[in-house]
Amino acid sequence: MTQKKAEILLAAVIAARATSLLFSKIAMNGMGIFNLLAARFLMAFVLLAVVFFKRLRHIKRHTLVRGATMGALFFLMLSTELTGLKSTPSSTVSLLENTAIILVPMAEAVLRHKLPKAVTAVSALVAIGGVALLTGQSGGFTPGMVLAVMAAVLYAAAIITTDRFSHEDDPLTLGIVQVGTLGLLALVSSFVFEAPHLPQSGTQWLMIAGLAVICTGFGFTLQPVAQSHTTAQRAGLFCALSPACATLLGAAVLREHISVMGMCGIALILLSLLVPQLWQLAEKKGITLLPRHAVPAVRRA
Repeated sequence: MTQKKAEILLAAVIAARATSLLFSKIAMNGMGIFNLLAARFLMAFVLLAVVFFKRLRHIKRHTLVRGATMGALFFLMLSTELTGLKSTPSSTVSLLENTAIILVPMAEAVLRHKLPKAVTAVSALVAIGGVALLTGQSGGFTPGMVLAVMAAVLYAAAIITTDRFSHEDDPLTLGIVQVGTLGLLALVSSFVFEAPHLPQSGTQWLMIAGLAVICTGFGFTLQPVAQSHTTAQRAGLFCALSPACATLLGAAVLREHISVMGMCGIALILLSLLVPQLWQLAEKKGITLLPRHAVPAVRRA
């Protein structure tokens, strides 16, 4: 798979997962957070285990450990996300959680002891500007907003961990183990903190089926596959697609109004994903932009 095809897949994965806030908001009417996560991820794992049974029969120990680590990180991220979603608008949660756009290149710079490339920094700034225009909010931080910021930190950690593991192991198997681990952790937490039960209405079953198949079976499972052919920095930038897709979905399904500022935000988000290609095209034509390595690598202490 080429990097371009991988990034198209990653865009589709992020777009599919963007629907999870809508599905979750509806499904949480009558279901606990951990109960919802357990039903969603265990249903998806059963479907994946049936389809990929032969692959899972020969799973190696290191693959199991890596997939479980990824699943634990995403479990913590989703737990904080859904807790914040109960008291905070989904657009605000989406905005704050996707500050991972900035956190990923910053963390990568620290881990690699060098500053991100100029093109990455420009892409991140354009993307975060688009997200701010799209879902800008006013007022002080609420507990739900603090949880959304915590989710962003955990999301950035999950993206970087997935980047490392997916380049060293079978990404599809990692994704399946990740889904199963998340479902198991959610089930245990549901028995400890809640009174677990099956969905009680047709609407809840429909929302959980959508979460299991679209957001989990496709979204979570194939993210390691897509990330195995691109970089953590680029994967972080694709987080910007989430609030854009969430806004468009809200307009289509819930008849929510998109302002002119929101339209400009969507345009900036799409532009941020094209910046590397436009940058490369400009350099091929001899147009000098900011140097790719304007700042030397940071030396180890």
